[in-house]
Amino acid sequence: MRLFRKTAFAAALLLTSLTASAQKKNTKAPAKAQPAATAATANSLLWEVSGKGLSAPSYVFGTIHMICPADMQMPETVKQAVSSSKQVVLEMDMDDPTMAQQAQAGMLMSGGQTLQTLMSPADYAAFGTYLQAKAGLPIDKVGAIKPFFLGSMLMPAVMGCQPASYEAAFMKMAQEQKKEVLGLETMQDQLGVFDKIPYAAQSKMLTDMVTQEAAMKQEMQQMVGLYKTQQVEALREMSSKSLFGFTEYNGLLLDDRNQRWIASIEKMAASQPTFFAVGAAHLGGPKGVLALLRQQGYQVKAVQ
Repeated sequence: MRLFRKTAFAAALLLTSLTASAQKKNTKAPAKAQPAATAATANSLLWEVSGKGLSAPSYVFGTIHMICPADMQMPETVKQAVSSSKQVVLEMDMDDPTMAQQAQAGMLMSGGQTLQTLMSPADYAAFGTYLQAKAGLPIDKVGAIKPFFLGSMLMPAVMGCQPASYEAAFMKMAQEQKKEVLGLETMQDQLGVFDKIPYAAQSKMLTDMVTQEAAMKQEMQQMVGLYKTQQVEALREMSSKSLFGFTEYNGLLLDDRNQRWIASIEKMAASQPTFFAVGAAHLGGPKGVLALLRQQGYQVKAVQ
């Protein structure tokens, strides 16, 4: 049971895709924003949202849910954007003390399915060996867990480090500044997304991790390179064509969630200046968060 709880909590943290106490009003932008004419194609992870009656700007920042500490960057403009906001909003409320329990309740595959029923005997044996070697997890103890979660547990091995978390960093900033941390969706919302992706498709991802580990590592390095150079549109494009993702389910994973988030983003930004942090793949594209906010009438400008 202890192993299961540990797995549940770690996987919950890695999902987001792996967030205000009252302060004096601060309407000063943390950095000069680019002109609107260049905003759509600008390379930036930090975006100022203004207009449409907002009394002060809010900010949207694109995260990468897992990154090696040596690659993690936290520019002063981002820190200033957090400081000038009155609340921090992540994909999920990561300081919810019940989150691990919620994750544990929804981690098992339905219908009694297990990896052993989904994989061929050879693939099952190969993945069991890989899982034990890379994550110290015995397959017979965790084989009923949804494959996506098991895949997320293996990412440190693929990355070659113990990943750092932008979400954890923003939570720490919010706590130090006595700001409230909120979420755009619940754990149940995120778990529900992976209930809609066939377990067979998820288990194939695990097989690919074993048979194509070198290619996966290379793809991860390319994504980190795009992230560090703040190429939001290229990140979105690469995510949509990933060899190891669920490209046919991008609507569920990205577009549908983006659309659901907009009403909450509008409401929160209208109530007080807010710093939003979501996975960078959610920002770009015609159905991304930035485009949807512009469609609602907001000015969305890159902050350099």
